[in-house]
Amino acid sequence: MTDQGHEDGVGAQEEGGPGAAFQIYVTMEEMLDKLKILNYEEEVTQNRHLGLKPVSKHYFAIQTNSGEQFFMFVSIAAMLIRMCGKQFPQPSEDDDPNNLIADILAELRNMGHVLSIPPNKLKQGHGEHVVQVLDKLTNIALQTSKHQWKMPIYPTEELEDDTIVGDDAEVLLNKVEEEMLEENEDLEEEESILDLNALRSLNRRNEFDHSKPEEIMESTTDAAEWKMEVERVLPSLKVSVRTDNKDWRSHLEQMHQHRDGIEQTLTDTKGYLDKLHAEISRTLEKISSRERYINTQLEHLLQEFRSLQDKLAETKEKYRQASGGILERNQVLQEITEELERVKQDMEERGSSMTDGAPLVKVKQALTRLRNETLQMEIRIGVIEHILMQVKLKDKTELQQSMNDMTIDSDRPFLESVF
Repeated sequence: MTDQGHEDGVGAQEEGGPGAAFQIYVTMEEMLDKLKILNYEEEVTQNRHLGLKPVSKHYFAIQTNSGEQFFMFVSIAAMLIRMCGKQFPQPSEDDDPNNLIADILAELRNMGHVLSIPPNKLKQGHGEHVVQVLDKLTNIALQTSKHQWKMPIYPTEELEDDTIVGDDAEVLLNKVEEEMLEENEDLEEEESILDLNALRSLNRRNEFDHSKPEEIMESTTDAAEWKMEVERVLPSLKVSVRTDNKDWRSHLEQMHQHRDGIEQTLTDTKGYLDKLHAEISRTLEKISSRERYINTQLEHLLQEFRSLQDKLAETKEKYRQASGGILERNQVLQEITEELERVKQDMEERGSSMTDGAPLVKVKQALTRLRNETLQMEIRIGVIEHILMQVKLKDKTELQQSMNDMTIDSDRPFLESVF
């Protein structure tokens, strides 16, 4: 297992106990059983040319090949989404992993299952989040296919024969003890009942004892042949007792073995720990004495350092206060600079207008036109004055003539009277 898997296992152990680190394996096995119910092997067989293959029971629980595991993850997820009645294309190795993960999570959200899983965890192709997504999709696919879970049917166990034949014949110790207990119980129950069969067997045993020969029987079998026959039948006479994991005796023996191992290990480890404790104590004592010596040697330096720290704090406070005034002055300076820029721009505009001769030429041309217009006006005024003078002279002449005529007309009667 990788370091990342180990860290995840440690975190899970701290959160949910020592068994939480192995929950991912249990979930993976259950999810694989659900995939087998959904006949995912057929889909894998049809798309074998794309690189799909049947997965093992711990395929997504541990890291083997991240690229291959991610492709298998998105392929199985696409197959399960299609089984749920959704349209989802078959992924390829050239597709963008981020888009594939986003599409899978979007389909889950559309089905009403919101999982707060970071995409980079799914991009690894293994781990708890990958198994969680696939398990959720398998559950939805089973619900869509209307699969019904039935009660398990356990096979009936047949009793083994009492006779043991072959090299691999085994005798269960528990079964032998149970049979012995049953025989003892039967004997206790039948102590007060007359057993005819037992009496008959007892009579036969007595007759056999009476029919025993009184002389010692001598064997006519060859010793070499007897040894060969023993070697031949010896494997058939082998009795192996198979230990049952549910037997409390094996558990008790294991507990005793573990206890002895722990006591032996504890004895050795305790000595090492005592030595380590003594060394650590001596080292801590040396460190504390050295620390006291350094403190006494550096006391004046520490006091000087504290005073310098106080001065530094005061200097920082003064700097903060001064920096506040500097900020205000910088704002005023910026305003003055902007005003100066505007004044410079006005001066440049006026200077450019003063050095330009076009306005002066225009003024001269205007003066020339004014002079010409003034001369013309003076000529017109002179003509008009001359006309007026002539009119006045004419009027004066006419007036004088009329007056003279009136004078002559008034003097005519007088003259006529005289003459």
